[in-house]
Amino acid sequence: MNNNAKILYVCQEVVPYLPENDISTLCRYLPQAMQERGAEIRIFMPRWGCINERRNQLHEVIRLSGMNLIIDDTDHQLIIKVASIPSARVQVYFIDNDDFFKRKATWADAEGKYFEDNEERAIFFARGVLETVKKLRWAPNIVHCHDWFTAIVPVYLRKIFHNDPIFRDLKIVVSVYDDPFPGELNADLSAKLVQEGIKKEDLGGLEVPDYTNLMKFAVQYADAVVMGSPEVDPELREFIEKSGKPVLPFAGKENYEDVYAEFYDKLLEK
Repeated sequence: MNNNAKILYVCQEVVPYLPENDISTLCRYLPQAMQERGAEIRIFMPRWGCINERRNQLHEVIRLSGMNLIIDDTDHQLIIKVASIPSARVQVYFIDNDDFFKRKATWADAEGKYFEDNEERAIFFARGVLETVKKLRWAPNIVHCHDWFTAIVPVYLRKIFHNDPIFRDLKIVVSVYDDPFPGELNADLSAKLVQEGIKKEDLGGLEVPDYTNLMKFAVQYADAVVMGSPEVDPELREFIEKSGKPVLPFAGKENYEDVYAEFYDKLLEK
């Protein structure tokens, strides 16, 4: 592993804070494996309301909190919390806000219905992660985004934060999974991203913000793609193959660490 690697992991779920699945498990153990190989890592995820703060020993980082982010002409306070994963020398940063993350659920209610403001929550999360990394004054050279709730991060890096010294020299990796959400996000997603300062012509493909189009959009602004599941939506897979970008095939659930390390190293060589 390149000892100069600084990897920012942007995750929608991480064990033990959410139940085990392919995404949450990888986002727990992959960063630790890269850290053990000499990389500097940071992990960010939303502070979903179903996370028990006392049990998991989350605490607010006052020096990073307090900024207001404006989403669709409304101020939302950015609160940053942190916790250490038991049995590992790994910290996780949590993006929190009472408007978006206080409800006792993730992106769907108890009946499985997806929340109508998930697009605003994803925008807030993306902005919150990057603003916090700026405050940390920590310059990653790889940003690895995992699945749909992180899909707005690549366009922010390419179109909003690209001139910031913290984010000027980096590679963006997007992991896609067999984890689609039903239906579509709010159709106002593109309009809200325009309010963020992204040009309308840079938002092609989001006219219908379903899972496949959202992940295509993320891939469009990425430098490389990882197949996080053995099976991925065929339309999305074809889009990735035609993109000509480096692709890491599904590396399995065991002994994948060296495969990822080699993939990161090759990206940093370019």
